Amino acid sequence: MTNKFFLTTPIYYVNSAPHLGTTYCTLAADTIRRYHAMLGQETLLVTGSDEHSQNVERAARKKGQSPFDFSTELSDEFKREWDLFHVPYRFIRTSDPRHHATVQWLFERCRANGYIYPSQYTGQYCVNDELYVNDAEPGDPCPDCGRPTETVTEENYFFKLSAFQDRLLQLYEDQPDFVTPDYRRNEIVSFVKGGLRDLSISRNNLTWGIPVPVEGNHVFYVWFDALISYMTAVRDEGWWPADVHLIGKDILRFHAIYWPSFLMAADLPLPGKVVAHGWILKDSVKMSKSRGNVVRPEPLRQVIGADPLRYFLLREIPFGQDGNFSYDALVTRINADLANGLGNLASRTLTMIRQYRRGAVPASSGSPEIAQAATAAVAAYRQSFENYEFHRALESLWSLITVVDKAIVSYQPWILAKKQDPESQARLDEILYSAAEVIRLATALLAPVMPEATANIWSQLGFTGSVAAVRLDQLEWGQLPAGQTIGEIEAVFPRLDAPKIIDQIQEIDDMEVDRINALLGKTDAPAPWSPPPGVAPLAPEIAIDDFSKVDLRVARVLTAAPVKGADKLLHLTVDVAEEQPRTIVAGIAQAYSPEQLIGRKVVIVANLAPRKLRGLTSQGMIVAASLEDTPPVLAAFLEDVPVGARLK
Repeated sequence: MTNKFFLTTPIYYVNSAPHLGTTYCTLAADTIRRYHAMLGQETLLVTGSDEHSQNVERAARKKGQSPFDFSTELSDEFKREWDLFHVPYRFIRTSDPRHHATVQWLFERCRANGYIYPSQYTGQYCVNDELYVNDAEPGDPCPDCGRPTETVTEENYFFKLSAFQDRLLQLYEDQPDFVTPDYRRNEIVSFVKGGLRDLSISRNNLTWGIPVPVEGNHVFYVWFDALISYMTAVRDEGWWPADVHLIGKDILRFHAIYWPSFLMAADLPLPGKVVAHGWILKDSVKMSKSRGNVVRPEPLRQVIGADPLRYFLLREIPFGQDGNFSYDALVTRINADLANGLGNLASRTLTMIRQYRRGAVPASSGSPEIAQAATAAVAAYRQSFENYEFHRALESLWSLITVVDKAIVSYQPWILAKKQDPESQARLDEILYSAAEVIRLATALLAPVMPEATANIWSQLGFTGSVAAVRLDQLEWGQLPAGQTIGEIEAVFPRLDAPKIIDQIQEIDDMEVDRINALLGKTDAPAPWSPPPGVAPLAPEIAIDDFSKVDLRVARVLTAAPVKGADKLLHLTVDVAEEQPRTIVAGIAQAYSPEQLIGRKVVIVANLAPRKLRGLTSQGMIVAASLEDTPPVLAAFLEDVPVGARLK
C-alpha cells in the first residue's frame, strides 16, 4: 500500500443541480477517502463540473446568460452541497484554462503517436435544438423536442479507438479488478469483444468548448474533454494516476474503455480501477426530471442530518446494484439501527458506567466471547470495505451490537450492581468494559461513514483526540484505557416520527424545487404531470424481451357460470384452438352475465401459470380494462379474428 490515495467522483454535468444520485456517489467517495486516511495514507478526493455541451449553451441562452456564467452558478451549487455535507474535495471545472491546456497537451501526445486523424463524421442532428443526438439512426426523433433528426456530415478529428481492442482485453485479464464489481467488468469485456469503432472527438460548428490545436474552428466534443479533467486537477503534483474512479453505471463504458485508451495512446499511466455503482430508484422507479420523482439531498440533510443519510445510503443499498429509496425505509432504518441500536447501546452503557463506576471505565479484559466476536467483526468489516461492500461491512458491525445487547440482558448489570461479592463485581466490570470497548471499536470503524456522530460518541467515551486519527489497521480489542473518565452523555440519534419527518422534508423540498428551477432558468416550468383521478400511473418500463414473454391469444367463450360464494367471479371454459378447452376464473361477474359471454371472443393471457381460485383451476387470465371503482370492460375486436390468433 502506497502512502497516497487519490480518488475521483464523476465530473458532474451542469444540466441539473445535485440530486440524491450525485450525492450518493460523492458521499460514498468521501467515505472511501476517510477510510484510507484512517489507514495512515495521504488522501485526495477530486470532483468537478462538466460544462461544455450544446445543451449547456442553449440553456444559458434561454436564461439570458453566457455559458460560462450559467455553468459557474451550477458548479457553485455542487460545491455548496458538498460543503454542507462537510466533504473535503478539490474541484475542477472543464472551463478552467488549466484544463484547456491539459486537454490540448494530451491531444498532441495522442496525435504524435498516430492515434488521431481527420475524417468525416456522419450523424443525427436536431435543427430545432441545435443538438447532436448520439447513437441515433436516420429519422430518429430528438430526445428533447421529439422532432425528426437530420443526418449531417462534417469534417472532424477521430481517435483510433479500434486500435485498442486487444490491449483493453489484455488489461482486463491482467487486472481483473480494473472494473469493479465483476459483473460490470463482464459487461465491458463483452462489449469490447464485439468490436470497437473509432471515435469522433471534435465538432467544427460549436463555439462553447475547448479549441482543438489544429486549423479551422474545431472544439473538443464531450468525453475527450471531460475525462481528462481528472488529470488536470493534479497535473504535475505527483498524484497521478488515480487509485479509483468512482462513477455511476451509466457512464462505465466511457471510463473503462475510452479513458484507458486515451491514456495508452498518450503513453500515460492508467488509473488503478473503475468502480461503478447502480442507480437510486424512488419507490422502485428510476428517478428522472420528466417523471417529477427526483429526490433532492438538501431537504433530507436539513431534517434528518448528514450522517444518518450517509448511513442509510451505504447500509440500505448494496454498492454496485440499483437500490430503492423511500421515506418510510429511511425513517425505519434510522430508528432501528441508529436510535434503537448504536445510540441506545452507547447511552445505556455510559449511563451504567456513570452510575455503577462513578464515570470511570472499569479495569477488566472483558468477556472472552464478546472479544472474539468483536475481533471477527472488525476483520469482516475491513474486508467488506476493501471490496466496496459497505452494506455487508455495516451489517457485520450491527451483528456485533446485537451480541452485546444480548449479553447485557444475560449479565443483568443492574442486579450485579446491588451485590457486593467480588465475583458479582468482577462480572459487572466485565460486561461494562465489554460494552464500552465494542462502542469504541464501532465508533472508530464508523468514523468514515458518520464522521460527525462518531466524533460525538468518541468524546462521550472520554477521548480528547480525534476519532479520525485512529489507525484502523491497528484497531484491536482491549485498547480502551481502564480508569478513563467518560464525558457528558447525550443522545446522538433521536428517534424520528415518520409522518412528522416526511411532512417536514416535503415542505422544504417544495421550496427547494422553486430555488433550483430559478437556478436553471425554469421559473415557469409546469408542475410534474400527474394522471387524471382514477387513472393509475404507468408501471416501470420493461424491455421488449420482457413483453414478448407474455402470450396473448384470442379465445372464444364456450360456457360461463357463477362461482358459488363469490359475487365477482365467473367460471369460464374457453376455446383457444388447443386440443382441449381450458378453464378460467375471471372477476367480471358484476359487469357481464353468463349469457352475455357465451360465444364471445376475448383476449386471454395464455401462458400464465395455473392457479386455484375457490377450488377451481384457472388456466390463464381474461384481459379487461377499468379505472378505479369502475366495472371491467373486456378487450374486443372490430374485425373478425380467428380463435387462437396471437396478439403482437
